[in-house]
Amino acid sequence: MDAMGLSGAEWLAVLRIGLGLWWLESWRHKDKKGWFERGTGIAWAADVAGKHRWNAVRSGFDVVVKPRPKTMAYVVVYAELALGLGLVLGFLTPVALVGGLLLNLLYFTLMIHDWAEQGQNAMMGLISVVALGAVSWQTWSLDHAIGLF
Repeated sequence: MDAMGLSGAEWLAVLRIGLGLWWLESWRHKDKKGWFERGTGIAWAADVAGKHRWNAVRSGFDVVVKPRPKTMAYVVVYAELALGLGLVLGFLTPVALVGGLLLNLLYFTLMIHDWAEQGQNAMMGLISVVALGAVSWQTWSLDHAIGLF
């Protein structure tokens, strides 16, 4: 593989780390007090899900998220932090990539009408697929350093 400046594996590590930084930024800019104390994030998602054109999204939200809004707020916020750290550090990288892809698919489905969000989730999902398929943890990762995967 020809590459400029870095090897192909190093460029894939840059892509993986960039995706991790994107997840960390998603975590950083969240109003944690609003999410955890006032339930703003889950309330917003409930409003979006309640107006969704697909019954499966409405009923799925009502069954999984609505009965436990505080728990789900913590799950969402700390999942983004865990994904970001895992990808930046290259620790449990395939798990982080699959988890991030699933979270992006959930966000993509929930916000099917919000085109700005769709672009972000589509690009993050694409990066996850490429980083997973190209074994992006073979360079600059704790996984590689300790012999995981």
